[in-house]
Amino acid sequence: MFRPNLPPVETPSGWWNSRIFLALLVLAAAIPLLRPDIAPVTDLMGHMGRYRVEISDPDSQLRNLYYDFRWALIANLGVDLLILPMAKIFGLELGVKLIVMAIPMLTVSGMLLIAREVHGRVPPVAFFALPLAYSYTFQWGFVNFLLSMALAFNAWALWLRLGRTGRLRLRAGLFVAIGIILYIAHVFGWAVLCLLAFASEVVRFRDRGRGFIASIWYGGWACLPLAPPLLLMALWRSGDAKGGNADWFYWRAKYVYMLSALRNHVRWFDIASISLLWALIALGLTRLGLLMNRTLGIAALLLGIAYLLLPRVLIGSAYADMRLAPYVVMVAVIGLSLRTPSRLVAQIVAVLGIAFFAARLTVSTIHYAEIDRLHTDQLRAIDHMKEGARVFAMVELRCLGLWDSSRMEHLGAMVIVRRRGFVNGQWTAAGAQLITIKYAPAKGYAEDPTQILRPGRCRQRGAKRYPEGLYTLPPGAFDYVWLIDMPRSKWRAFPGLTPIWNGGARGLLYRVDPPREKAPARPWSGPVAVNVERETG
Repeated sequence: MFRPNLPPVETPSGWWNSRIFLALLVLAAAIPLLRPDIAPVTDLMGHMGRYRVEISDPDSQLRNLYYDFRWALIANLGVDLLILPMAKIFGLELGVKLIVMAIPMLTVSGMLLIAREVHGRVPPVAFFALPLAYSYTFQWGFVNFLLSMALAFNAWALWLRLGRTGRLRLRAGLFVAIGIILYIAHVFGWAVLCLLAFASEVVRFRDRGRGFIASIWYGGWACLPLAPPLLLMALWRSGDAKGGNADWFYWRAKYVYMLSALRNHVRWFDIASISLLWALIALGLTRLGLLMNRTLGIAALLLGIAYLLLPRVLIGSAYADMRLAPYVVMVAVIGLSLRTPSRLVAQIVAVLGIAFFAARLTVSTIHYAEIDRLHTDQLRAIDHMKEGARVFAMVELRCLGLWDSSRMEHLGAMVIVRRRGFVNGQWTAAGAQLITIKYAPAKGYAEDPTQILRPGRCRQRGAKRYPEGLYTLPPGAFDYVWLIDMPRSKWRAFPGLTPIWNGGARGLLYRVDPPREKAPARPWSGPVAVNVERETG
């Protein structure tokens, strides 16, 4: 891989790498997100709550009483900035949906552009990488990270093209600005672009006859236009961003994250899918029917080293290494090409790759529609809340170790979006978030993960217990208690709480009654029948 390239095998041209067909693949990447009003990914609704605060009138109750929002130059602002014009044009919910739909499309376009640039034409093997646009990282809904990574891949394709055509001065000028934009969107996108660009420059200098050490030296100098964000990072880290690093070299977790790169819903299908991609990579490395492009092979190697060296928690942000796992596989797979120039073989591989992409999209589309239906059923509770409501939410969840998830961890944040009210569950990491919680009466019952209710064996630190936590709610702090996706078998009667809505089999909304001078003590005595009165709010 580190030796000069052997004479390349020309990638055959055909319908599979025509511009029209490639454009259709980019558009197809949005299909799973067409139906849901809100993309059913875990963290997104929590972010949407922040966006509502961001675009609200500074003199509103939402900003004056419940939350504070102050702009700062942090390396995590991608969608926070994009939503400003998008919300004005389309409204908040549709604006977020359009941005999130664009992320897998941009990811696919980045993969295809890189493949075309390094191979001359898009090789059919590259289609097997396209399902990684809906990787496990996407299912978590790390939207600023995902947007920055999608932009980084498209930017690297431009870097490669300008380098190949010798327009190095133009590239240097453009990438000063591009690097800063990526850094502001999310620091990961900028850092990954630096690694990718460095890998391609080392190969470029090696191809010019430079020695290995000299290629590393000159490759580093060629990447200097990407260095200005280092100054911004120094300013950011000297401020409030004091989050630490933790869980270094947790090898078992790294193995699980890599195995989970395509984790979504059906465990056997997800594991079989990622195993197929690793099998293709192995064939390329051993040159059994496939070849590994040297530029992309070294780039994947550097990303793999970064993945191994990253801790699980980086600058206070969890799952730092897990986020990178799908991109290691992605770069390696798009680096593969066929050893034979046979047009027939290329057509067969193209059909297989497209069928794989279509199968993954179909499963995601069906699963997203089902999750959207479940979310919509629970969100009907908001129709019974008054404007500006103060809500304490608890979400019934399974342990993270289980393959599938309801993705309702931050469903409660839709109270902020649709009622401009207060709900517990916003993130409060200093220097990493622009929003802070200022509603003092809810202290201890306000931040993430007080809304998350998992079984005792996997309960998170800071989470509340049920039903014990509802007996100690701060008096007068909340108007409603919302048990999200809570099964009927766990519904209880609580003193001072009147049920006003239920979701049939799952989910219950209580109204907090005005305090009485002598409220009778009603200890919890197990499941009870709950009569629901309707409140329109």
